[in-house]
Amino acid sequence: MSVSATERGSAQLYRRLVRHVLPYKGVFAVAVIAMIFTALTDTSFAAMLKPIMDSGFVNPNQEFIVLIPWLLMGIVLLRAVSGFIASYSMAWVGRRVVLDLRQFMFERIVCLPSSFFDDHSSATLVSKLLYDVEQAASATTDAITLITRDTLTAAALLGWMIYLDWKMTIIFLLVAPLIGYGVKIAAVRFRNASERIQESAGNIAHVAKEAILGQRVVKTYGGQSTEIGKFQSANKKNRQQTMKKAAVAAAMVPMVLLFIGIAISAVMYIAVNRSGPGSVSAGTFVSYLGAILMIMAPLKRLAKVNEKIQLGVAAANSVFGLTDEPVERDDGTIELQGVRGDIQFSQVWFRYGHSEDQVLENLSFEIKQGQTIALVGPSGSGKSTVASLLLGFYRPDRGEIRLDGNDLRHIALHSLRSNLAVVTQDTFLFDDSIRNNIVYGCEGTISEVRLQQAVAAAHVSEFVDRLPHGLDTRVGEQGIRLSGGQRQRIAIARALFKDAPVLVLDEATSSLDSVSERLVQKATDNLMAERSTLVIAHRLSTIEHADRILVLERGRLIEAGRHQELIAKNGPYARLYRAQARKRERLAV
Repeated sequence: MSVSATERGSAQLYRRLVRHVLPYKGVFAVAVIAMIFTALTDTSFAAMLKPIMDSGFVNPNQEFIVLIPWLLMGIVLLRAVSGFIASYSMAWVGRRVVLDLRQFMFERIVCLPSSFFDDHSSATLVSKLLYDVEQAASATTDAITLITRDTLTAAALLGWMIYLDWKMTIIFLLVAPLIGYGVKIAAVRFRNASERIQESAGNIAHVAKEAILGQRVVKTYGGQSTEIGKFQSANKKNRQQTMKKAAVAAAMVPMVLLFIGIAISAVMYIAVNRSGPGSVSAGTFVSYLGAILMIMAPLKRLAKVNEKIQLGVAAANSVFGLTDEPVERDDGTIELQGVRGDIQFSQVWFRYGHSEDQVLENLSFEIKQGQTIALVGPSGSGKSTVASLLLGFYRPDRGEIRLDGNDLRHIALHSLRSNLAVVTQDTFLFDDSIRNNIVYGCEGTISEVRLQQAVAAAHVSEFVDRLPHGLDTRVGEQGIRLSGGQRQRIAIARALFKDAPVLVLDEATSSLDSVSERLVQKATDNLMAERSTLVIAHRLSTIEHADRILVLERGRLIEAGRHQELIAKNGPYARLYRAQARKRERLAV
């Protein structure tokens, strides 16, 4: 019978998974040796039944009867010690595999390109990192433990049965092909169900995370019933897939026991009806019966081990699918030194992924050392895309972007980004202290003087001095304990502390009230001093003093000049500026 592509794929995945055990083969070998002793002790119990029956009851032997308790205690003690060593050793290997896989996955996640995160939710990735790794590791340790220990136990018991009566044992073995066929059919169903369970678990995590992070929006707009409905749907789907797998698992063991029961019945019938020279002694019969009854437990567990393997294979497919994703492309070799901050965009074209909509079309402009260039335009005009391209998150489809005359594609990413600082509208703060958020990414000894200078220049000290722990105050998840203006000033302090020659401000004041905006604008002015700055502006009043203003529309540059020049032209910029001025006047009334 030919092996299907699915089976070949499963075997390859499982072999790849097992390779993560190899670094710990010493501990694994200890576990296997302990399992061998465990298997031998189980067989010893069945073997002891023969002399106990023959020499203890049928033809009593007083000397042997005295030894029986000591022999049993020895077997029990050996089994206890070997069982502990086997279980602990495999648990140790299992947790090391989880540690290694999880670390490998996380190291890959933080190095994946921005385009990957455009298509994958963070909750799904966290589910892979937590849930799928555990399932994959379970396949390497729990399944291997069951296979090794129970196969050895079954083999030892089977060997004892053959020794006692090989003819009856052949009858018992006739059911093996039937069991194997049933296991093979169940394997495919286990694999499919396991993959769907992991997908549904990711959906649950995604729905839950959105509801938790957006809890204020949910409450404000009365969306509790909507979120409950979404979660209920995802939860039900997970249950349905789990029950499908449970149905296969529940049917597997009874099927195996049915076939074994038929074999046992046949063997017992022959044994009790056999007479004459071929008949067996009472001790042999009891020992053989004991071996049959004892072999059922490992066979039952072996019947269920396929469930663990297929669950692990499905999880491994998810884990290795992520670890096999190509990391962020970085084939640049230039290490920048003494960056001036001269930037040129030359005939740049760009669109996201497989989208047919062009985001940027033939865009060309330059920023000279120390200049401030502002990008303005309606939403969707490509302003933030320009910043993403400058930071190397994406590469242009056509055209070039240069820094100090060097094509960004030829600059090593770490070198490029070490010379850029960014402050965005949606400031991200880690759930850590204000101090650690400001110095984030800086290694080695932190200069306290430099830190205090950044804090003062960003006007962070105006609110930090009132906090109970000062700079060591924790900000909460995504800075939830601080106001929007405070978060922005911390982000500006972070950029000041980095002291990069090129600065990107992506609508850094668009969502702030007027008081916060004035404080942030003062901090921003300090930050922009003597730096080449690209400002993406929503409020045009904040970029009136820019050296040059570029107006974008649908990815095309439609207007450029200083503020007064553009106002005099009475074009798109002037209309947009006057519209914002009228809006401010209405709000001031």
